[in-house]
Amino acid sequence: MSAPAIELKGISKSFGSVHANRDIDLVVEKGTIHGIIGENGAGKSTLMSILYGFYQADRGTIAVDGNQVQIPDSDAAISLGIGMVHQHFMLVEPFTVLENVMLGAEGGSLLKRGRAQARAELERLEREYELNVDPDAIVGDLPVGLQQRVEILKALYRGAEILILDEPTGVLTPDEADHLFRILGQLRAQGKTVLLITHKLREIMAATDAVSVMRQGEMVASRRTAETSVEELAELMVGRRVLLRVDKAPATPGDVKLDVRGLEVVDEIGVRRVKDANFQVRAGEIVGIAGVSGNGQSELLEAIAGIGPISAGEVELVGVVGNDSAWRPRNGLGHVPEDRHRMGLVTKFTARENTILGYQRNQEFGEGLMLDRGSVLDTCQKNMEAFDVRPPDPNLKAANFSGGNQQKIVLAREIEQDPDVLIVGQPTRGVDVGAIEAIHRRLIELRDAGKAILLVSVELDEIRALSDRILVMFAGEIMGEVGTDATEREIGLLMSGVREGEKAA
Repeated sequence: MSAPAIELKGISKSFGSVHANRDIDLVVEKGTIHGIIGENGAGKSTLMSILYGFYQADRGTIAVDGNQVQIPDSDAAISLGIGMVHQHFMLVEPFTVLENVMLGAEGGSLLKRGRAQARAELERLEREYELNVDPDAIVGDLPVGLQQRVEILKALYRGAEILILDEPTGVLTPDEADHLFRILGQLRAQGKTVLLITHKLREIMAATDAVSVMRQGEMVASRRTAETSVEELAELMVGRRVLLRVDKAPATPGDVKLDVRGLEVVDEIGVRRVKDANFQVRAGEIVGIAGVSGNGQSELLEAIAGIGPISAGEVELVGVVGNDSAWRPRNGLGHVPEDRHRMGLVTKFTARENTILGYQRNQEFGEGLMLDRGSVLDTCQKNMEAFDVRPPDPNLKAANFSGGNQQKIVLAREIEQDPDVLIVGQPTRGVDVGAIEAIHRRLIELRDAGKAILLVSVELDEIRALSDRILVMFAGEIMGEVGTDATEREIGLLMSGVREGEKAA
């Protein structure tokens, strides 16, 4: 038998008092797709960062193809045939595909000769692995699915035999995700080894040969994929049984609470980001907006929340028309932004301080310039208990919570203000399966309590599970409305810009 592609023994890594990895053992066989799963903060990213040379282990050994190695940096990893496709692409958008692939491996001072050789090699890789993309296209003009192919081509161009992919389907349509997994299957067929980090258990079941589960910095199980199940993997990740479906009764919609009429958003360079959006959300229902990230959903939510410009049209909230951020909470609108780091939190602030962001002028938190610190602390503690924020420390900086617990802090702040209308962007982005279960349950409880909820998510399964009606956006336009019984393909075509009756290009 040949040596494993990767063998890690006793890998440990600490950051101060936090043990990110504890005595990790991992064996990845050659020519396989191996999944790595775990809750937020389980240590997956730290482990892969050690393998790719971003971090150095405190102790333990790494073997590649049976040979014990040191990986002090990413250059060393690349020289050992290890490549990584990051969740947020590392591309220079004004450069062409060819220029991005060559960057850092230009082939010496004779750039013209290096370019010709790179083009020939790029064309070979595209043919061999079905990674077709125009070498002369500007990367910034490409859809995200093709940008991801460029990242894979970059790694293969540098001789990667082992490819690490971090949450690769988070920005893809269902068809693009299917195509990615066909590419990964082709890579496996050619003898490459793939390490797949994802929180989507159904993708693990569909795409991998083996899967390893991490929990609280430790490796708790490894399984042949064919010999496990989604339910077992979820329980191994969380340490308890997890409800993987959303239980809900049929909606009983009431009065219109949010009415969006002819809404247009034009950005500072004149690009129409939202085009003539018209829809309503009623009390007691969840209206989902499906679409690949970057198709106007962010601008739509920001315009409704009063923190982004409205170029035309209007937003009516509980019978009142307005368009500024002060109008939002005063008229019963809660807003969970898509990007918790950019808009939902001040990560250098404590949890206690983040609890009142946007609501600091509420009378319950004091009057004038003086905050009632006791009230703020009490509110934070109640929110943490209600949403199971871990650790339940109001004085811990937001940056020191895991992504799932950061998201709970934001959700708790908005939901506990008891808004009539809640707009939620990517409620479970970067959140583990246990926290997903809790967040979904809370959103359904709000709906059943008569709240109107507008939900944006790139997770199609989440949209279909939670929504009572589904709107689909593409290139800033609402392409149509479908019911929750619509198939994944029907929604996927609308997400690609193809309306019913039209043919895909």
